[in-house]
Amino acid sequence: MSELVRFQQQFRRSLTIARKDIQIYYAKGPVIIYGVLMPIFLFLAFTIGRSLPADLMIPGLLGMILFFTATAVSPIIVPWEAQARTLERLMSTPVKLETIILGDILASFIFGAGISIVPIIIGLTLGITIASPGILALAIILSSFCFAALGNVFSTPPTNTPATVNMIAAGVRFPIVFMSGVFIPLDELPIWGQNIAFISPLTYFIDIARNLMHGQGHLPLVIDFLAIIGFTAVFLIVAMKLHRRTMPRRI
Repeated sequence: MSELVRFQQQFRRSLTIARKDIQIYYAKGPVIIYGVLMPIFLFLAFTIGRSLPADLMIPGLLGMILFFTATAVSPIIVPWEAQARTLERLMSTPVKLETIILGDILASFIFGAGISIVPIIIGLTLGITIASPGILALAIILSSFCFAALGNVFSTPPTNTPATVNMIAAGVRFPIVFMSGVFIPLDELPIWGQNIAFISPLTYFIDIARNLMHGQGHLPLVIDFLAIIGFTAVFLIVAMKLHRRTMPRRI
């Protein structure tokens, strides 16, 4: 059997796992709270009364919703299944660990990319013009996958308690949001603030969205896309390596 055929088989299994995750976990309380309600309330708390123009406000809302939703599903799947003893059954099937992890990431990726349509519709209703819808769509796809991979890294600690994983994820999510130029554009940050912002993957998506909606970005689009792709590769490698170490301690 050729490597291409093996890859196709494993990818189909990843899609099956993603379909299972969608059916089970999209309606879970932590996903709704951390993935949908939290970013909306947080954004409203920082924008009400500030009279921000829509083309400056919507990119921040889009970035924050995409980030929270794409990191809401993948952190809880592994600990929840380990707690329910369904992870053992899944690991006993002819499916690679990488296939399982990719399926979890795909489920989170679809959730993030799907919900991101809502702030875009809001922006269009408010009269925002998107300079290049195709580039924005590509940025959403790449960034959603990047954030979903980061969310999967949150689930690598060998605990079977979803609440513990959510606490770890929250401890990373909120600093990333506040350092990424969501509320203050990068151009208005001091040099030390910009240097900190550059270590966040969300910074580069926000910069792309502001470039396309507001007409003013801090970095060239090529740099933004390369940074997102680089973060995605790092998160995938880290997630796979850490899960390979910690998975035997869950079953």
